[in-house]
Amino acid sequence: MCLGIPGRIVEISSPEMMLGVVEIAGVRRRVNLACVVDEDHPIDACLGDWVLVHVGFAMARIDEDEAAETLALLEQLGQMQDERDAMAASGEA
Repeated sequence: MCLGIPGRIVEISSPEMMLGVVEIAGVRRRVNLACVVDEDHPIDACLGDWVLVHVGFAMARIDEDEAAETLALLEQLGQMQDERDAMAASGEA
């Protein structure tokens, strides 16, 4: 199973190599944009797009609502894991 994390393209760093910078929860990471570029959506049009990022590649474009929903779910999962870890540490689990 792979997990794509939503992020927003904030910079096209190398159009020739199809590289850009994506911001994910305040962290910026350089990613390959080749999978989200086509003749109807060239590299220059990608700035501001929301994408799913997996191991350094933007795998698909998504809309902003879908990105927000996914980020909220991931945050909830993280909070649940934190609570589970706290319970395990206190001997309650």
